Amino acid sequence: MRASRKVKRTARQLFRLCLVGGRLDENRVRRVVRHVVDSKRRQGLSILTAFERLVKLDRDRHAAVVETAVPLSDDLREGVRTGLTRIYGPALDTSFTERPALIGGMRIKVGSDVYDDSVRTRLAALESRL
Repeated sequence: MRASRKVKRTARQLFRLCLVGGRLDENRVRRVVRHVVDSKRRQGLSILTAFERLVKLDRDRHAAVVETAVPLSDDLREGVRTGLTRIYGPALDTSFTERPALIGGMRIKVGSDVYDDSVRTRLAALESRL
């Protein structure tokens, strides 16, 4: 148990070294991984696994996926992007995808937050109530 705490603590310290202005720097991440691999530490694989988890969580936290049934106009895209930036901060990367299975409406995923206002979800909720 003690080694696990130490591994997590080391991974968190390495992760903090990779932050530049609150944003993850890819070059620093590569250098940290290369350094841990080259050092041939006894628990290097465990440290890298914990470090990878932290990097993935950060990447998910700063990426928004907006799914719609039909393509959005540029004005609507900019409005959605502005709203998400106001909530999650300026370091958010927003991508828009089309998913006809939604039938209508919009589904937004940022990290573990999911905002689903699609027709498909509403129909499923209605079906479960009946």
